[in-house]
Amino acid sequence: MSQQPPRRHGTRKPYRRPKKDPVRILAFEALRAVDERDAYANLVLPPLLRKARDAGDFDSRDAALATELVYGSLRRQGTYDAIVARCVDRPLREVDPPVLDVLTLGAHQLLGTRIPTHAAVSATVELARVVLGDGRAKFVNAVLRKVAADDLDGWLARVAPEYDEDPEEHLGIVHAHPRWVVSALWDALGGGRAGIEELLAADNERPEVTLVARPGRATAEELLAAAGDDGAVPGRWSPYAVRLAEGGEPGALDAVREGRAGVQDEGSQLVALALANAPLDGPDRRWLDGCAGPGGKAALLAALAAQRGAALLASEKQPHRARLVARALDGNPGPYAVIAADGTRPAWRPGAFDRVLVDVPCTGLGALRRRPEARWRRRPEDLDGFAPLQRELLRQALAAVRVGGVVGYATCSPHPAETRAVVEDVLKGRGGPAVSAEWVDARPLMPGVPELGDGPDVQLWPHLHGTDAMYLALLRRTG
Repeated sequence: MSQQPPRRHGTRKPYRRPKKDPVRILAFEALRAVDERDAYANLVLPPLLRKARDAGDFDSRDAALATELVYGSLRRQGTYDAIVARCVDRPLREVDPPVLDVLTLGAHQLLGTRIPTHAAVSATVELARVVLGDGRAKFVNAVLRKVAADDLDGWLARVAPEYDEDPEEHLGIVHAHPRWVVSALWDALGGGRAGIEELLAADNERPEVTLVARPGRATAEELLAAAGDDGAVPGRWSPYAVRLAEGGEPGALDAVREGRAGVQDEGSQLVALALANAPLDGPDRRWLDGCAGPGGKAALLAALAAQRGAALLASEKQPHRARLVARALDGNPGPYAVIAADGTRPAWRPGAFDRVLVDVPCTGLGALRRRPEARWRRRPEDLDGFAPLQRELLRQALAAVRVGGVVGYATCSPHPAETRAVVEDVLKGRGGPAVSAEWVDARPLMPGVPELGDGPDVQLWPHLHGTDAMYLALLRRTG
């Protein structure tokens, strides 16, 4: 009688060590830093990419994919949360944040990129095995297979209310903005559906890298010649601006490495140029940048001042940001000084300056293209937190300028509570002493720039001007 092999009641698969994918691991680490430390992706990601390149783990395509995974996941976070919520059996608040980060990365690959479905799911599950463990990787696999059952348009039709039923909630989910931000931007922009949809869509586009040639130290023509092979083109509005094609590396240019040029959004350039070109009554020798960190506008103002024989004082409250300002101004040919000082408690005597710029701290709702996580981090109550500071900085700026001199009040937010309301409150003495000053029409000081509104102040927009949503009010002190 032949011997039968032992009966097998089941075969356990041999353990397979998860495959480490450096691109997705780096993207996960960046998202965790944003979540855990309230860090900004534009500050967290570059050193991580540099470290990976130095270790030989990344080439340029890897860096591009990691960048897309991080920024795309952050931009669309609210939309992906709404979709993932339909695919889990518990409230999202009960899903551990690291698991939710992995799910968001997977959802973005499935719904926001051209990565094939099977590759997106398998790569994300492998990531989950590495960073979360096998047990939670099974949960990730199950959820992502549900997400993969439809495309983005199909999901949006299921998770977003009809526009006619709830316009703000519809736009918020479809364009990945919190409802209160949609409402605030719509109030500031005015108009109907088309304009707000264009604005929200522009917030979700990757911004171009824009350079500024600092006058007297570099020219736009020099930058164009040096970066021509990378598809560089002139700026739209600023004579000192050069736009780099996607993937262009500013640090590869001699003028940038030497500080003769820098990276600066064209909206910020226009604000500095408008202040510098505003008509003055009397001398034009002393300029102040009262909120100078991290130094982009100060460097442009210092270069412009030097061409006229004027001197710039750049003041920044935070010492580490004051050091960044000093670095940005290093090598400027004209007289300048950098100090660490609080603009609400001036370190200078009243009436000491001919031109003053205060680019005040704000919610940053005008720079959501560059800091996509800010839209999810900010709350409506943040407006109340900034309000007293913004008003006091403007009051002190007006006190710092002489009679006949000009103050520029700027902010990277289009929210009405941070723009015209601040200026009107200060001019009318609400919450403090009244100030004797008059509006200066800022529109003629941005020649060639269309759709600047009814004035006298100016609001720039990403969808109309290709810039951050910078606001500028110019005021001349009259007494």
